[in-house]
Amino acid sequence: MKPNFERLITALFLEDEPDRVPFYDLLADPEVIEAITGEHLIAGSFISSIHDAKSALKGDQKVIRAIKHDIRVQVKFYSKLGYDYIPLSIPTPFPRTNLLLADDTAPLRRPKRAWQDEYKGMIETREDFDKYPWPDLTDIQEVFLFLYEIARRELPNGMMIIPLTPGGVLENVMWLMGTVPFAKALYKDPVLIRNMFEKVGKVISFYCAICAECDMVGAMTMGDDMGYKSGPMLSPETLRKYVFPWHKRCVENVHKHGKPFILHSCGNIKILMEDLINYVGIDAKHSFEDVAYPVTEYKELYGDRIAILGGVDMDKLSRMPKDQFIAYVKDIIRKCAPGGGYALGCGNSVANYIKLENYLLMLEIGKKYGRYPIRSL
Repeated sequence: MKPNFERLITALFLEDEPDRVPFYDLLADPEVIEAITGEHLIAGSFISSIHDAKSALKGDQKVIRAIKHDIRVQVKFYSKLGYDYIPLSIPTPFPRTNLLLADDTAPLRRPKRAWQDEYKGMIETREDFDKYPWPDLTDIQEVFLFLYEIARRELPNGMMIIPLTPGGVLENVMWLMGTVPFAKALYKDPVLIRNMFEKVGKVISFYCAICAECDMVGAMTMGDDMGYKSGPMLSPETLRKYVFPWHKRCVENVHKHGKPFILHSCGNIKILMEDLINYVGIDAKHSFEDVAYPVTEYKELYGDRIAILGGVDMDKLSRMPKDQFIAYVKDIIRKCAPGGGYALGCGNSVANYIKLENYLLMLEIGKKYGRYPIRSL
């Protein structure tokens, strides 16, 4: 099946039904890409931050060849499986060492899995803030455009690029500060909190702007987790004060070029949806979990105002038996696809812990039963 980005853009803009339900996933873990393509990704061992990437672009041919190889493999993965785009992101512009490592127990395991140290931050004080190596916007632009030019040359006809921000506005602030120091600073040092959001927000919104300017960019995605199963991590008032104004600027920078903006946010954020739709101006919502915020519920509540993407629950992707999984995915298509404005995909991402058989089965079901008009399944 040939790629055709128009089917996804039709869903994102809530236009007429396309030929079939498009696919959308935030990203695929390297281990999954390697398992399906049979090729190794190699650039990650050279580049872990924007600073590494900037240095490599000065002429390190070994790293440049590795980057070109990895992008080619990613294009092969997404086009082979029926996606109409590839995600593309830069290495983090906010390097940090406040991470914890643990053994990975996933079926497609990596050497170590990294976790955020919730009790320790790179930036906990004004002195830390002043000493931190904040990124240069010019470096961010140069690195993205370098990656973009490689990717656009590899794209088959009909495919586009959907850049993914290197973390979100809230995420990067909380990652840099650590969850506990961040929570304390909200009350003890609101000036530092505001300065943190200004620093991070300017970088993320700038990145959205330079991405949206590019011809082969079809949409923009920002991942910014804001909730737990029970509700938002922060009060709506705090999010409105510090986070949503920067989200809005990101959206506006993308809309200036007539392109849709996708928000990926884990957590039950139903209480925030009116803010995100009416004030921030998102065009689509991604990331759903059946036990707390199922995709079918969000489609029913908001599907006439924004596109709803993904939603095939991660636990079911990981553990549900084949026969039950087939019926489950068909039910999602039956409830979410009619009328358009929906793309099939994982509830979070194509993670290395899901069952590959179920993931590939999900895509096959989408191709077989997701053709419009949707018939009784």
